[in-house]
Amino acid sequence: MTTETHAATGGREGNPLWSSRLTFILAATGSAVGLGNIWKFPYITGENGGGAFVLVYLLCIALIGVPILIAEIYLGRRGRRSPLATMVHLAKQDGRSHNWKWLGIMGMTCAFLILSFYSVIGGWSMVYVGHAFNGAFIDSTPDQIGALFGGMLQSPGNLLFWHTLFILIVLTILAGGIRSGLEKAVNILMPLLFLLLLVMVGYAMSTAEFMTAVEFLFKPDFSRLTTEAVLSALGHAFFTLSLGSCAMMAYGSYLPENVSIPRTAITIAIIDTLVALLAGLAIFPLVFSNGLEASAGPGLIFQSLPLAFGQMPAGLLFATLFFFLLLVAAVTSAISMLEPSIEWLEEKPALNRVKATAIAGAAVWVTGLLTVFSFNQWAELHPLAFLPVFEGKTFFDILDYLTANIMLPLGGLLMVLYTAWCIKPMTVIDELKLKSGTAALLLPVMKFVSPALLLLVFVYNLL
Repeated sequence: MTTETHAATGGREGNPLWSSRLTFILAATGSAVGLGNIWKFPYITGENGGGAFVLVYLLCIALIGVPILIAEIYLGRRGRRSPLATMVHLAKQDGRSHNWKWLGIMGMTCAFLILSFYSVIGGWSMVYVGHAFNGAFIDSTPDQIGALFGGMLQSPGNLLFWHTLFILIVLTILAGGIRSGLEKAVNILMPLLFLLLLVMVGYAMSTAEFMTAVEFLFKPDFSRLTTEAVLSALGHAFFTLSLGSCAMMAYGSYLPENVSIPRTAITIAIIDTLVALLAGLAIFPLVFSNGLEASAGPGLIFQSLPLAFGQMPAGLLFATLFFFLLLVAAVTSAISMLEPSIEWLEEKPALNRVKATAIAGAAVWVTGLLTVFSFNQWAELHPLAFLPVFEGKTFFDILDYLTANIMLPLGGLLMVLYTAWCIKPMTVIDELKLKSGTAALLLPVMKFVSPALLLLVFVYNLL
């Protein structure tokens, strides 16, 4: 399809569609594969007992992740506009309330807020690439590694510098548009990410505890599976695919009509899950070989792993490669988070791609200052302490809680409800080109199973 065809369907002038299904898969997988796979999946797997948690997680991907991914991409392609304009257009077309526009507004806001603190954490990975390359982890003690991490957080100037640099990298990619920016970036960064991950797994295979890690990840011990672990798997299956923030809706708006959304969504989910499992295979052998705790929590990557790298042969090289891998994953996710806002700004007659990117990027950078100072100058500032749920929470904690626990699951729930209940079933079947057997399986899951499980996650997060 050409730019003209895209414009005729309601898209933005001058923005072509993805050149191929493979490119879209790389871009969407890049959005899904981020710190959630490389950082969060290993530590929550460690906290929740390993193999049994992984098994539940895979089931949740099938029952929550894939159906909602299909719904979000489908809404984006059907609307061919920014998420906000898409929901306004579709609600009018389907004879539904104009209040569905709030789904688009909430999703775009959620992606924007996540990027504002995600860019700060992305900056951490840049700092750690430098630490690793300079040999800062070699023969270090836990106290020394802790001092590195604490020193980084206590320096607002350093955090601000790396936050700014990370945002500039993201803006440089996005300013080029779909073909010259996003496509070129993902065609380089995603193969590089897979290559780095395979190198890290190869390195892990040389350790004495590799088979222990394999057993930990793939041998279920259901005695260690708690209700909290099941709900955590439900939540992470949703979070890991970058759902609910309208990022996939924005990417879907550039998807050619001849691409099968269900097959593409399944492919993205498989690749995303494979990356998470490979990350576990890369990380846990190092953890076990050095007598560290798999349940070290969020500090697993930035505090436990540096200790492991510091004690291992060729630790300097592989520590550098690992944190560069983390940086690549962060960048590929970050570019998708800003795309909904840029797409919306591009719909304004006076704004071209570059201006829209600059405005959106500047707004994210300013909002990111709340997170930068939450770790130092404003560490004791708890702006919403009068609300029990936010007692003791910094600006960063509030943004993290609102997006992860409320906005993302609520956005995903509304997307799947709109697709399953507000659009005529035959319209969905025809536009997704579903065979009768697939439709008989997918539509009931989208109508009943996915919303019920997401509602469970939503209520659990609130409580």
